[in-house]
Amino acid sequence: MSLDHSRDDAVPLVKSASRTLEVLEALAGSERKQGLPELSKRLSIPKSSLHGILKTMVHRGWVETDESGLRFGLGVHAVFVGTAYIDRDDVVARAQSILDWLSDEIGETVHLGRSDGADVVYLAKRDSTYPLRLYSAIGRRLPLHATALGKALLAGRSPETVRELLPAELVRLTPNTITRWGELEADLEQTRQRGYAVDDEENSVGIHCFAIALPNPRPGRVPTDAISISVPHVRLVTETEARCAELLAEARARYAHSERLGHVY
Repeated sequence: MSLDHSRDDAVPLVKSASRTLEVLEALAGSERKQGLPELSKRLSIPKSSLHGILKTMVHRGWVETDESGLRFGLGVHAVFVGTAYIDRDDVVARAQSILDWLSDEIGETVHLGRSDGADVVYLAKRDSTYPLRLYSAIGRRLPLHATALGKALLAGRSPETVRELLPAELVRLTPNTITRWGELEADLEQTRQRGYAVDDEENSVGIHCFAIALPNPRPGRVPTDAISISVPHVRLVTETEARCAELLAEARARYAHSERLGHVY
């Protein structure tokens, strides 16, 4: 039996399901376990209702507690679902060998990211071969406007669409983060002209990133995935940006070629 999505807007949302997903997202976005009062206040869910949700999620393995049983964090089932998503994703599969090639060529940290709302999410990475490297993790979310990955994807959208997508107040992650709309629009226009995006210590102090959007296989659709190279400031020399831009352009061409062939490059 197939589902008819044509009338989805007329179907009311299930409140308990929405709350359960809000809890998962809140726990995923926290670096530490959280207590019931903290979660209740953050999510505006009554403690009695939230306690029942958490108890059920603990029982099913989606949430774990600390030794006291009073603080909650993601459980192992959340890892299973996240891994399953990445393992079954066509873009990730097609990009794997390209990320390997790019990593071998440059020796720096390489990422594959996807836009999700106003953020970019890391889907795959290759660590730098150097001891000094960028810390990152699969599943990490960062604002589109503060990353080279994000700006490469924003550059494929109109200024009006970018305004609708991003929050009115752009969050600042470092002293170099662009938080003024006029500056961001100028930066995106520069990205369009040169063909790749630059993050000049806008996400992490001491780290420069260069990124390029991958073509969307669906005709007429804007890019949703991008590849980046992250270079610590101490290893940045005059030729670095040109070399990164050259490699990223080749990576995109390899990806587009694999798409035409219908298999992983």
